Amino acid sequence: MLFNSLQYALFLPIVVMLFWLSPQRWRVPLLLVASYIFYMSWRPIFIFLIVGLTVANYFLGFAIHRSKEHKKKWLILATTLNLCTLAFFKYAYFLEDLLKLVLKPIGITVGHIPFDIVLPLAISFFVFEFIHYTVDVYRGSEPIRSFPSFALFASFFPTQIAGPIKRFQDFIPQFLATSKFKMEYIDEGVPLILLGLFKKVLLADNLAFLVQGGYSHPEMFSGLDLWLFSYAFAFQIYFDFSGYTDIARGSARLFGYKVPINFNLPYLADNISNFWHRWHISLSTWLRDYLFIPLGGSRGSQLLTCRNLLLTMTLGGLWHGAAMHYLLWGVYHGCMLIVHRLFVQLKEFWVKRSGAHVPHDNAVQSSRGWAGWLRQSMSILLTFHVVVIGWVLFRAENIGSAFLILEKMMTFQTATSGGQVMAMVLPTINYPLIYAAIYMILPLLAVSHPLMARIDESRLVKRSPFILKAAWCLCLMLLIVVFSPDKSPRFIYFQF
Repeated sequence: MLFNSLQYALFLPIVVMLFWLSPQRWRVPLLLVASYIFYMSWRPIFIFLIVGLTVANYFLGFAIHRSKEHKKKWLILATTLNLCTLAFFKYAYFLEDLLKLVLKPIGITVGHIPFDIVLPLAISFFVFEFIHYTVDVYRGSEPIRSFPSFALFASFFPTQIAGPIKRFQDFIPQFLATSKFKMEYIDEGVPLILLGLFKKVLLADNLAFLVQGGYSHPEMFSGLDLWLFSYAFAFQIYFDFSGYTDIARGSARLFGYKVPINFNLPYLADNISNFWHRWHISLSTWLRDYLFIPLGGSRGSQLLTCRNLLLTMTLGGLWHGAAMHYLLWGVYHGCMLIVHRLFVQLKEFWVKRSGAHVPHDNAVQSSRGWAGWLRQSMSILLTFHVVVIGWVLFRAENIGSAFLILEKMMTFQTATSGGQVMAMVLPTINYPLIYAAIYMILPLLAVSHPLMARIDESRLVKRSPFILKAAWCLCLMLLIVVFSPDKSPRFIYFQF
C-alpha cells in the first residue's frame, strides 16, 4: 500500500475517522491493528518478523532495566539479535560475494545460498528504532510498560516504511496524553500530505524518467548530459524522500501526533557538515548518537576523530544497501567530512596566529555585505556539487558504471551518437526545457538562501488564512491530477 495509491487514499480517512470516534483507551490498539494491516498489504508473511522482533525487544528492554550484574550482557544480546536479523535479510548475498572474493585466490569454493532471501520492507528503520530503545534503556531511560504502545512505536504506519526514525522518549508520551479532535490537525495535516504528493508524483516521478534513461546508458551520453542527469537525480531523491516525509508527518498530524522533521532545506547547506545536519536528520542524528559518539566521537586525537567520522559514514553508506557503490558513497562522505573538519581547524589556527577577528557565521552577511553574501552563495554551490558527485556513487547501477559516469563528467567528454541517442532513450522528454529548468535552479539555490533560511514552516501554515490554504490545496490537487505520469514508481527509500 503506497502513499501515492488509491488504497491509501481510502485507508487513511477510514482509520482517522475510527480513531477519533473511539474511546481513548482503544486508540492505540486500533492504530496498532491498522499499522499491521498496512504492513501486511505488501507481503503478509513478514508480519511475523516485525511482531517477533517487537516481542523480543520488549522483554529484553525489561531485562536490561532490571538487571544489575548482567545489564551489559543483555544489551549485547539485544543488539546482536537486531543486527543479525538485519544482516541476514539485507547483507547475506553481499557477504557471500565478499567471502567468494576472499577465498577464491586460495582455491576454496563457496556455494550459493540454497534459498531466496527477500528483503522485508522497512527492516532498516524499525531495527534502528529497536536498537535506539534498548541502548537508551541501558543508559537509564525507563522502559515502555504498555506492550501495545511499544508495538505501535515501531510499527506506526505513517513512519513505518521509510521513517523518520523516531525516539521513543518523544513519541510514546503522545500516545498516553488525553486528546480531543481539533481542526488544526486537519489544517496542518492535509496541506503536508498534498505537498508530499506534489513533490513525489509531479516532481520526483517525472524526473525519474530522465534519470533512468541517462543512468541506464551512461556510455551513450556526453559529460554535460551526465551532469544534467546527476542534477536531476539530486532533485529526484530530495523530492521523493522529503515528499514521503511530508506525507508521513501530515498523516501522523491527522491523529494529533508529531513526528520529527527529516529535512531542512539541505541543498542550501554551505558546507558538507551542515548538509548532514539538514539531510535525513533522523538518520544522521542516530548515527551520531549510537555510532560516532560510542566510538569516541571527537574526544580523542585528531587521527581517532577522523577514523570515527570515516567509520560512521562508511557504515551509514552500507546501511543504505548491500552493494559496493553504497559503501563507497559512505566512504566518500566520510572523507568529505574529514576534509571539512581539517579545513575549519586550519582556518581557526590561521585566525588565532594572525590575531584576526572572524565574525560568527550568522553575522557574516551583515558584517561583510555583498562580500559575505557572495561567499555564502559560492559555498552553497560548492557544497551542492560535492553532494551531487556523491549521488553518482549512490545512484549508479554498480561501481564500474559510477566510475565511467564520473570520468565523463570530470573530463566533459562528448557523446558519440549526438541527439539521436537522446531521442531514442528519452523519447517523451522535452530535453531543452529540462536543461533550462535544472540549470536555472542552481543559481537560485544560492541566491535564495537569505530568504529561505528564515522561513518557519509550522508558523507559516498556522498563520495562513483558511481561504488561502484551501486555494493552495486545490491548486496542488489540480497539478497532481493534470501533470502526474501514467505510472508512479515506489518511493526510493522503500528499498532500504
